[in-house]
Amino acid sequence: MNQKLFLFIALFSMITNTALAQNTNYTIFPAPQKINFSEGKLSTDTPYQLQGDFKLKPNSLVLLNEMFNTKSANKALPIIITSLKSSDKNLNVSGAYTLKITPQSIEICVSDNRATFYALQTLTQLKKDKTLPLVDITDFPDVLSRGSVEGFYGTPWSHEDRISQFKFYGALKLNTYIYGPKDDPYHSSPNWRKPYPTENAKQIKELVQEAKNNEIDFTWAIHPGLDIQWNKTDSLAILNKFEGMYDLGVRSFAVFFDDISGEGTKAEKQAQLLNYIQSQFIEKKKDVLPLIMCPTEYNKSWSNPKPDTYLDILGDKLHPSIHVMWTGDRVIDDVSKDDLNWINKRIKRKAYIWWNFPVSDYVRDHLLMGAAYGLDTTIKTDLSGFVSNPMERAEASKLALFSVALYSWNLKNYEPMSAWHEAAKYVMPEAAVAFQLFNEHNSDLGPNGHGYRRVESVAIKPTIESFLASYKDGNYSAELASKIKTEFESIVPVSEEIRSKSKNRNLIKEIDPWLTQFNLLGKVGVETILFLGAKQAENKALAWNSYLKMEALLDSIQIINKTFNQNPYQPGVKTGSLVLMPFVKTIFDQAQNYFIPTNGNFEKNSTTALINNTEKLKNQPLQLNNSSVAISPILEVINLKPQEFIGIHIDKSLKAKEFYFNLESNTLLENGVFETSTDGLTWEALKVEQKKGKGILKAVAHGIKYIRFKNNATDVKSFFLKEFKIGVEAENKNTDQTVYIQDYSITTYLALKDKENATVPLSINKQTKTISVLVQNTNKAFEIYQINKRDKKSSIYKGAENFIVIPAKQLKKATALEINSNGNTDFKIYEILEN
Repeated sequence: MNQKLFLFIALFSMITNTALAQNTNYTIFPAPQKINFSEGKLSTDTPYQLQGDFKLKPNSLVLLNEMFNTKSANKALPIIITSLKSSDKNLNVSGAYTLKITPQSIEICVSDNRATFYALQTLTQLKKDKTLPLVDITDFPDVLSRGSVEGFYGTPWSHEDRISQFKFYGALKLNTYIYGPKDDPYHSSPNWRKPYPTENAKQIKELVQEAKNNEIDFTWAIHPGLDIQWNKTDSLAILNKFEGMYDLGVRSFAVFFDDISGEGTKAEKQAQLLNYIQSQFIEKKKDVLPLIMCPTEYNKSWSNPKPDTYLDILGDKLHPSIHVMWTGDRVIDDVSKDDLNWINKRIKRKAYIWWNFPVSDYVRDHLLMGAAYGLDTTIKTDLSGFVSNPMERAEASKLALFSVALYSWNLKNYEPMSAWHEAAKYVMPEAAVAFQLFNEHNSDLGPNGHGYRRVESVAIKPTIESFLASYKDGNYSAELASKIKTEFESIVPVSEEIRSKSKNRNLIKEIDPWLTQFNLLGKVGVETILFLGAKQAENKALAWNSYLKMEALLDSIQIINKTFNQNPYQPGVKTGSLVLMPFVKTIFDQAQNYFIPTNGNFEKNSTTALINNTEKLKNQPLQLNNSSVAISPILEVINLKPQEFIGIHIDKSLKAKEFYFNLESNTLLENGVFETSTDGLTWEALKVEQKKGKGILKAVAHGIKYIRFKNNATDVKSFFLKEFKIGVEAENKNTDQTVYIQDYSITTYLALKDKENATVPLSINKQTKTISVLVQNTNKAFEIYQINKRDKKSSIYKGAENFIVIPAKQLKKATALEINSNGNTDFKIYEILEN
């Protein structure tokens, strides 16, 4: 087992908080570096009197005025704020402060205005019932730049989202926000050269001011690499854009060269441009922070390992004050000391970490609500900054950003499980327990091209695994089943509790489809255990009713999945996808063997699969439904080496109808070719009409089971894989649905409308003892008739059951059965079986 994962699971039940080690009555987030409580309290029901040599900014005065009763007639409390002077280098950084509360006064020493704001935020958290504890705190940040980079693909955060984020950051001592949403056309192509429209500019100006109010460095990033020309005109265009942003109040800037191909990727040209910006803009402005850049090779797996290549060129040629961002060994990865040692040597400076969590733009059908783990706590001296790339769901992202705040302020005391549980209480205090349970089962990403996974359903997973192992061997553990049922029962009310109690309506709006899905998951899980219990008791009628309820709930889950969050990349709504839903599906799929144990002609596992011969794409998942098979779109640039390919193989049960593709590139078919095959061995070129890599083939030749794109060039071919989809249908479609009644499968059925009937031929073996009729009705009586060879029919059953058993001796002369729906509006006949 992966060591990090093992340690994480081992720590699951350790809910500790080092900040509270001495006094569990007070919570401080993030945990101060040093804290000592004394006996006694100080009243805040009093005015205050400022003393000392440090003048407060308006944002700090607001905090003070909210904390103390300025209208009280009591004697004013001295609050002495002075400049911090210390030989300790940790206290000579922005944000460092000391705080001492005595019965007579509050003494605060600060390194700068930001430190004053942070000291007062700590005071705010300590205040309880109009009192403060007597305490002595020494505090400073381990990482100088801490916060988020809005660098995801998809819908950018709204203005309201960002304002809410900044207030959240200020309270938790996060000091960095980098503006870089990929789908903002004025940040990237095509409009990065143009100024923002008036309304957008006004909002940015408001954001800058709100960031200042919360002691946040608002960094505006430009992403010019998709179409930049290495000439004076474009260099000046960037300076002019930066100048315009400076006029809006921006004092921190970044240039992103990520996820591009072609001319824009040249390290020498990038370094030359960045040094030009450094000398002509950064150094000429006396109040601008160091420039930040995101390189094209921003992770180890994409980097050229050879010396004197891209990263080494940046390290040698870039001005030493320019920060270089880094995601880790891969695009999506944990943060390790070994990785930082590797990159820091190449770029000749401390890397600025861009942590791609909880960003979900490559798994948009999932919410990433799990713990923020996999972060090395020994790298304080190895990095220059740490920012998290969040989800497009701003409020939901606060769960992970809370942990980022705790981690980046105090690395050595960071404990991911404790932070995660505290985050649930902080983000949703009105329904913290329900929210925590929701988060526990909405943590994993599902299969994805980056191969990055998170633990999920940790507490119940061992129980489910033990139950399934025993069940596979033919044993049924009532004790384990009861524990699993209890877990599902606890899930059922969670969604309603969150919706009814939480005051954060924007958060509810963001996660609402998942709340609906979570409720359905709880219900289908309970019904799954009831099915197993009925099966164990050998009560087929009861088991069949549970099966029908499971099927209906799973159908509802599919409706939600196909109705909400219908983005073009990973559409749908997934919940409990790592442990709980697979458990339900396993039992549901195996129900066939219980009701029809003698049939060996079930649907075999599909052989539909991704085909490719490149290591980087081996984990890319497919998206399958009844009408198509597609490669999940990839956000980053695809670089196929000579003779490399990517494509799809469809199962023999499927017929290829159409082919849709969008491999965005102006030169896709220059020594690149689409190919088809019937057997995967012999390939033929496929002629397609396309524009900039996009096209549709409306009729695929009969028998084709493989379609791929191959690079026949002698050098790398680059493109964006936005669509690669084969339209499909069943190879052999039955038009007469009455065959489904006797096809030995409960996955198919014949649906009857109001007052319709179905006639089924009947030929009973001498060994047959009973006939079972498996239906679904709407609790309205229906009727079954037997028909003899003279076409005379007589009623043999009338009722509203779903599982009907008829003795074979009653059917000795029957040649057919007629089933009449008798007004049932949703009547389904699944199977007629001989027993």
